[in-house]
Amino acid sequence: MVGSVLLTAGCSGGDDTETAAGSTPSATESTASPTPSRTPLYPTGPAGCHDNSGWSVEKTRTWLILHSAQTDVEEIKAVTLSQSEPGYDGPLCEPIDVTVEYWKLTYGSPAEGDKPSDPAGNPDFYFSMERAQQTRLRHDGRKLQEVAAPKKLYADDRSVCVGALATVTVGKPLTEKELPETIHLRDSGLGEIDDVDFRTERVATNHLTRPEAAHVCGPDGTPTADPDDVPSPTAEPEPYAPTPLPTDFVEDLEDLLVPSPSFG
Repeated sequence: MVGSVLLTAGCSGGDDTETAAGSTPSATESTASPTPSRTPLYPTGPAGCHDNSGWSVEKTRTWLILHSAQTDVEEIKAVTLSQSEPGYDGPLCEPIDVTVEYWKLTYGSPAEGDKPSDPAGNPDFYFSMERAQQTRLRHDGRKLQEVAAPKKLYADDRSVCVGALATVTVGKPLTEKELPETIHLRDSGLGEIDDVDFRTERVATNHLTRPEAAHVCGPDGTPTADPDDVPSPTAEPEPYAPTPLPTDFVEDLEDLLVPSPSFG
């Protein structure tokens, strides 16, 4: 959401003071400097809007990135297209076509014997995509618009093999040829970002919600074990878990042990 900045300019009259010689009072006037405004990214013209006629997909996408946001970074409740701050980022003179889509992702682990293709060692997962909801709208920044997420897609009782993806796209809905072929789940504990590889430049923003336990999902997308019994491949070890000593080290210690002297 783009926040508002108010320009403030003040003018304060000086105190009326009398000179030592008793002359007539004089007034001193001081003017405060106005707070500088942000540099307009998309300033408005005489019509009170920003001329976007003839914009390319890339220019439209760049503007839409400013206006696309999610109300909750953990679990999507709605995709929000924000309202413009007049003079800074619009509004646009011509509304643009936007498509908001929600996708159901069903994950499955690679078949036994397959090796991860990621050089960093992060496990790869197969997945299938199914469109759960599609909303087409016109947006020019004159008002805030929200597209609520399907509750079932983000329900707490969904399968541990099911994730979700929200997309905001310039123009028409995504075609099959534009959908991602790969999705890499990174180690979030190390600050890495999941990689969704779309085959188009029309996607302004997306939000991936991971499955709860993709590492226990079989190739057909169904759980094969209790996630509590199978740690994630990228999970960090317990910080206070005891570390067993190597067997050869224990044997060396036994060789060094000598009887304690006795005192009578």
